[in-house]
Amino acid sequence: MSAAQSSDNTGIDASTLKTHYILGTKVHATSYTQSVETILSWAASAQPRYVCAANVHMVMEGYDSEPFRNNVNRADLVTPDGMPLVWVLRRQAARDASRVYGPDLTLHLLKAAQDAGTPVGFFGGRPEVLQSLLKRIQTQYPGLPVAYSYAPPFRPLTAEENGAICRDIAESGTRILFVGLGCPKQETWMAENSRGVPVVMVGVGAAFDFLSNSVRQAPKWVRSAGLEWAFRFTQEPRRLWRRYLKHNPRFLVRAFTQRQPLSPPPA
Repeated sequence: MSAAQSSDNTGIDASTLKTHYILGTKVHATSYTQSVETILSWAASAQPRYVCAANVHMVMEGYDSEPFRNNVNRADLVTPDGMPLVWVLRRQAARDASRVYGPDLTLHLLKAAQDAGTPVGFFGGRPEVLQSLLKRIQTQYPGLPVAYSYAPPFRPLTAEENGAICRDIAESGTRILFVGLGCPKQETWMAENSRGVPVVMVGVGAAFDFLSNSVRQAPKWVRSAGLEWAFRFTQEPRRLWRRYLKHNPRFLVRAFTQRQPLSPPPA
């Protein structure tokens, strides 16, 4: 049963999360404070959960692929990571919707985990990126217990490799696992593995690159204006041009013109 549908035994009433659907993909109208409190409460009781940070790319991947959309919709928490999603929420029903951006959510969670003594782990990224990220974290959050880190090979994992990774994560004592494999790979991996590992998995996309200073992050005003995609395109045009050309125009047409963009997908 999803977090949006029931209360758990940690004192956080997950049913208070307002659930909406944008082109069939679930998105919660939440905030940094509520998201952090909910994730920390799950982590404290070693509950196997997973969290997605939804943007236009994720919604359109779900629009094109029902299996992927189902993976996102099974998540216990789906935050509105992209400003276009926030605008759709505000336009239709959730007037107070706010952005819960993956990289910033990561920083909020790291601070809260340090204060609570909650062990965290990191899975994803290139080895040099992960190393730079860990150095920054050690400096900025000296009291944070980092129990696990691994940069997997870019190729698909074998069943044996994946099983060993899940065992290592479970045995490490990690309670919050930041997953930086990129969309749609990370959402698929979390959906396939989260229930067997007693951690809260948080898919944070490019946060590893941004927070390690491996990739330049868009200025805050650019992100607030919903133009982060344009900034990122100038940084990595060869990698991102197909994504933005394929997804952005279709999202604008479909999400802002269909009559009930916040209704759930057909059963």
